[in-house]
Amino acid sequence: MKIGYLQFNPVFGEPNTNREQIQNKLENVRADIIVLPELPVSGYFFSTKEEAAMLSEPIPGPTTNMLHNISKRTGTYFVTGLLESSGASLYNSAVLVGPEGPVTTYRKVHLFYEEKKFFKPGQGFISVDIRGVKIGILICFDHLFPEAARTLALMGAQIICHPSNLVLPEIAQLTTRVRALENRVFWIMANRYGSETKNGKTLSYTGESQIIASNGKIIHRSKPEGDEIYITEINPNDALNKNITEFNNVFEDRRTDIYRM
Repeated sequence: MKIGYLQFNPVFGEPNTNREQIQNKLENVRADIIVLPELPVSGYFFSTKEEAAMLSEPIPGPTTNMLHNISKRTGTYFVTGLLESSGASLYNSAVLVGPEGPVTTYRKVHLFYEEKKFFKPGQGFISVDIRGVKIGILICFDHLFPEAARTLALMGAQIICHPSNLVLPEIAQLTTRVRALENRVFWIMANRYGSETKNGKTLSYTGESQIIASNGKIIHRSKPEGDEIYITEINPNDALNKNITEFNNVFEDRRTDIYRM
């Protein structure tokens, strides 16, 4: 299976410009799964909920339609962050889009920083079958909660797709390796780079998107800045082997009878 990501620098508040960037970069890329960053069309650092609402879109909508058209030509599935509007509610979402259109949507469960002012949190995790492989989705800050990745792994996920807008250097690059190792899953973390300034405050994004193997080793990591499309080939069945030694299995050795959740 060919998996990969797009790292780039979206322009805040210019969805048409960002969609054009994405289309130009991905329209001839062929893979099984490509992951994009968190909120790559709208930008991230909103001043007000009204501003966020103006930059939101439904599913299906302009972004999923664009990716659907690319997918029909190339056969590539995309996982992209999206500022989703649903009725009067806004969600920090990630949508899986393939040749058949939008397949499933995950709404971020663990909201970070001022996201709590704008978005409703999601209420569950999703694992979906793509070409015989189970795919799970998390968004950015979800990485800091081991229960999130473990839940997806227990649901059968072999690959976790992780759109991100990381602002805390080095942390997610470390935790996602641990999550991949402790669950024996592959991990695709697509982060953005650049910065956004609002009302005298600046958020700087850390780049360093990466793909992690199911043994926790780094397959590839991007630089802190710069656009990159990276694609590699993996055997997703490696994620079905949960053994550490001939006597130890990361799932079978769990002591759910004594854990406190």
